[in-house]
Amino acid sequence: MICASAKCSIKSVTTIDLNADVGEMSPDLDAQIVEVVTSVNIACGGHAGDDASMTRVAALATAAGVRIGAHPSYPDRENFGRVRREVPPGDLQDIVRDQILRLAANSAGDIEYVKPHGALYHAGATDPAVASTLVAAVIAAGESLGKRLALMGQPGAVYLQLAEKEHLSTITEGFADRAYRQDGGLVARHEPGAVLAGHDEVIEQVTSLARGEVVTVDGRLIAVRAQSVCVHSDTPGAADLARRIRDHLDAAGIQVRARPWT
Repeated sequence: MICASAKCSIKSVTTIDLNADVGEMSPDLDAQIVEVVTSVNIACGGHAGDDASMTRVAALATAAGVRIGAHPSYPDRENFGRVRREVPPGDLQDIVRDQILRLAANSAGDIEYVKPHGALYHAGATDPAVASTLVAAVIAAGESLGKRLALMGQPGAVYLQLAEKEHLSTITEGFADRAYRQDGGLVARHEPGAVLAGHDEVIEQVTSLARGEVVTVDGRLIAVRAQSVCVHSDTPGAADLARRIRDHLDAAGIQVRARPWT
């Protein structure tokens, strides 16, 4: 649910999932983050990651009881997967499916969901052709693994709508360190104020998202239904920030855990 009126009914929650994109930076950072979050999105070779990093992070997550998700992207290490690529639908479906299956082959734990990365995440949120390709890839990967994988994305994303029509579980996501527009979308990274700079500001936004609301870049209050909140591992001081977020949520009486997806 997204609305731009202070009169909107905002449902308080007492439970939130905390997820992080991992397998992208250093092993030490991954280890520190896995200790704090409840779900991890593991880079699987497109924008970052290789067999060794997938095996390492998946083992850490399994030992910690942290839920594992695949984090596929456009094959674009040069731009960290943050530039949209025009890829034929059939090729893109194969690319995404193969990245998911590559993680599964290197993971000590079960893959439970898929969260697209960067430009693929945003393209699939608004472009029906990309969204349809993503959903088809997730279904195909799930069939190879003998299960139905869930799909994580922003509330209202086209690929989440299509996933629900295909009876896939969906996970709505908010962002700890990204500024929001009035329509519930994220401010583009190249625009001023797109990334929240201060840790206190990030912690305040996570707490708001756990309550089902967020303040936009222009100061308006909107409702955002987020079952999970993302902490980016490439944010400066990410490990310390994740720990501070977790401690703050615990102190606020908001339980941090990975809930069953519906």
